[in-house]
Amino acid sequence: MEIKVLGTGCSKCKSLEKATKEAVEKTGVNATITKVEDIVEIMNFGVMTTPALVVNGEIVVKGRVPSVDEIAKLLSK
Repeated sequence: MEIKVLGTGCSKCKSLEKATKEAVEKTGVNATITKVEDIVEIMNFGVMTTPALVVNGEIVVKGRVPSVDEIAKLLSK
């Protein structure tokens, strides 16, 4: 599973990255987590409000920080 955390480095972006790592540990999913901070690359995903979470190329969350449990549910689908 490929997970990308899109965000320029603000506190919400860091919170999403931390929560995503916790959710991956909690679920035991085999995943690679990448932090994308380049604004051009973020815009290439069509994201205008960060943070955003991309799982296997699909945007699953944008503009907010979901809970660890919510991320775990998204990863289990």
